[in-house]
Amino acid sequence: MPKVAYQRRQEKGERRPLRVKIKKDDLVRVIAGRDKGKSGKVLEVDRFARKVTVEGVMVVKRHTRPNPSKQIKGGIADKPMPFDISNVMLLTAGGVPTRVGYKVETVSGKVRRTRIARKGGETLDKK
Repeated sequence: MPKVAYQRRQEKGERRPLRVKIKKDDLVRVIAGRDKGKSGKVLEVDRFARKVTVEGVMVVKRHTRPNPSKQIKGGIADKPMPFDISNVMLLTAGGVPTRVGYKVETVSGKVRRTRIARKGGETLDKK
């Protein structure tokens, strides 16, 4: 993000971006809230608001007005809403919720941080 935009956000009093351990397309399980126990794929992560949007979780009804110029049909649609990132836990390949740790490796002179599961030590990054 450009430095000017970051300064503008600070002037408004918004929070600093959080270094999140959950990324887009990760599989997560909801551990708190009205959808506790549900699992889904992460659609979007907002580091500034500390929110995450998960497929099929926190779904609400949205009423839209028809707009023929934009080819919007209108009606009632289901839409997943963002919720706090602290309410989800990352799932391993076996479907076990786990906390995330990092392992620092040096590969041909380059330092790489890979995400690992605290339960079992499984590598979570897909490469």
